[in-house]
Amino acid sequence: MALETSPEAPAAVRTIANGIASWINQLGAVWVEGQLTDVSIGRGTTTVFGTLRDTDADISLRFTCNRRVFEAVDVRDGSRVLVHAKPNFFARRGTLALAVSEIRHVGIGELLARIERLKQLLAAEGLFESYRKQKLPFLPHTIGLICGRDSAAERDVLENAKRRWPAVAFRVEYASVQGPSAAGEVMTALRKLDADESVEVIVIARGGGSLEDLLPFSDEGLIRAVSKTGTPVVSAIGHEPDSPLLDLVADLRASTPTDAAKRIVPDVREELDGVRVLRERGTRAIRSWLDRELHALAAIRSRPALAAPVSDLQRRSDEITALIERSRRTLTHRLDRASDDITHRLASVRALSPKATLERGYSVLQLADGTAVREVAQVAPGDLLQARVSDGRFAVEVKTSEENT
Repeated sequence: MALETSPEAPAAVRTIANGIASWINQLGAVWVEGQLTDVSIGRGTTTVFGTLRDTDADISLRFTCNRRVFEAVDVRDGSRVLVHAKPNFFARRGTLALAVSEIRHVGIGELLARIERLKQLLAAEGLFESYRKQKLPFLPHTIGLICGRDSAAERDVLENAKRRWPAVAFRVEYASVQGPSAAGEVMTALRKLDADESVEVIVIARGGGSLEDLLPFSDEGLIRAVSKTGTPVVSAIGHEPDSPLLDLVADLRASTPTDAAKRIVPDVREELDGVRVLRERGTRAIRSWLDRELHALAAIRSRPALAAPVSDLQRRSDEITALIERSRRTLTHRLDRASDDITHRLASVRALSPKATLERGYSVLQLADGTAVREVAQVAPGDLLQARVSDGRFAVEVKTSEENT
């Protein structure tokens, strides 16, 4: 039943506190699953204090239990447990706590089943598909590393990577790699490194551990964050048999942090050996090519055309000279024959020409219109004619004209 209050008739703090306590006490004992953190034993008491954190959300409740109950099972900070507890609200302090009467380990089988269900869900969404994998750069200049502070995983990655390629640079972001806050801290570090344009690949590294120790690396939030990362991510969690879901979504899975160092940077000695081998192979190929070309050139030069090029030119020159002489003789012969023919024809023309006739004492009479007189009937006495002789012409007058009968 709700309290009836007003500014004129407010409720006392004790009334509200006692009401809350009364309502919570009605809940009775409940089974609760969570992760133990901040466990401590009160000095001079047999009471154990601690916090029970939700495994998927940032929510927690304080708890108390008898030391005998706590020590009856092998649990510690970070353990995932089932507790049988009764919620208690302490009205005087205004705090809520779980009074734990029994503690049980969450079964490994149950944890594996939950991981398998999450794996199937994420696989159905395509987060593990190979087409989503990004190719790692051959030689990254800066590598982002997410690991625990002063951890063996950090030393393994840094020392082995620098041993292989001394010039490689690292940007290290420290995060908890175990416990309830691990997944959140790793995601925060991942966002920082992904936002750094100089970082070309990100390595998430942790040493081996139990299934519970590695649970943060199967966290759904972390898996989805890695799938959205623009920088290639390498998973180097645990040892060879360990396989958190991070291995499936990462662009490359390394069996150990040492293996990650070997996979992300090349070995400078191996690369130098490879360069040396390639240079030797290239030198042999070039020398072989030069030898073939030199042999081909020597074969070409040994041919007569190149062995004595001047003699061939001289022979061609002699042939040209002989052809010129032959052409001259032929032309001279033809010109002589043509000259003789012209002389003969000229003599014939001259012999038949009217001028030659005139030179022999003949003349040509022409009428005034230039017509040659061939018959007596063409003229009459008194006609003035032109007489043409070999060296000129003169006028003559007709006195008489008679025809021969």
